[in-house]
Amino acid sequence: QVQLVESGGGLVQAGGSLRLSCAASARTRINYVMAWFRQAPGKEREFVGRITGSGGIYYADSVKGRFTISRDFAKNTVYLQMNSLKLEDTAVYYCAATPYIGGAYNIWGQGTQVTVSS
Repeated sequence: QVQLVESGGGLVQAGGSLRLSCAASARTRINYVMAWFRQAPGKEREFVGRITGSGGIYYADSVKGRFTISRDFAKNTVYLQMNSLKLEDTAVYYCAATPYIGGAYNIWGQGTQVTVSS
């Protein structure tokens, strides 16, 4: 059973940067789709972006141009580089995995808090 563990969250001022990491406890298949989601207080969970096994990347419009997803197969780790952070980026960030594009994300991490202050 693959487990995902996020890290790298914290408190940052608006305009600053953070990099989140999502480490898999077991080797994920090379074609797994890895995604980032976030959930702000009182709001529904929101898709942030995803990366496929072949490197295809898709971002939500709300983060396009500011966030970058990458993956390191050797380290079984996916990253979310967040730049130009805004107050509205404050949320718990989760990574998730699915075996194929369009499939349900059935593997989730525990989440890491990102708080952007003014």
